[in-house]
Amino acid sequence: METNITPGAVSSQFMVAAYLVYLLVSITLTIWVARTLQRNGAPFLHEAFLGKEVLADSVNHLLVVGFYLMNIGFVALALKEHQTIWTLQEIIELVCAKIGKVLVMLGGMHFFNLYVFNRIRRSAMVRQMPPPVAPREYTKLPATAKAT
Repeated sequence: METNITPGAVSSQFMVAAYLVYLLVSITLTIWVARTLQRNGAPFLHEAFLGKEVLADSVNHLLVVGFYLMNIGFVALALKEHQTIWTLQEIIELVCAKIGKVLVMLGGMHFFNLYVFNRIRRSAMVRQMPPPVAPREYTKLPATAKAT
């Protein structure tokens, strides 16, 4: 029995396999990091928003949605590959390189979220602080004329 498989068809099958592994791993990592950030960021935001839990939860959800959009968009844009894949080794190298880029992007987004959380928390703490120096004197206001 003779098979008519062309070299291009084999390479195409390797590329599809590489794309599927890349998408599966990248999207799974994105979901895991987003859930971790959402779960562990919630108490931080509750403190930053001075106990306004509904507002804190809303901001947390919006940050997670933005995180998903940025990262899954990056994964989709980075999917295309121009090199031809012929061996299992090349598949592994390609998938690892692509996943490495996704991990760097996830790490960057994680630090960006930490920066945003810290800015929100710091501004909330500044609003709660007493004045830096207690006043020593007071200015008397002029008496106001009573309306008759």
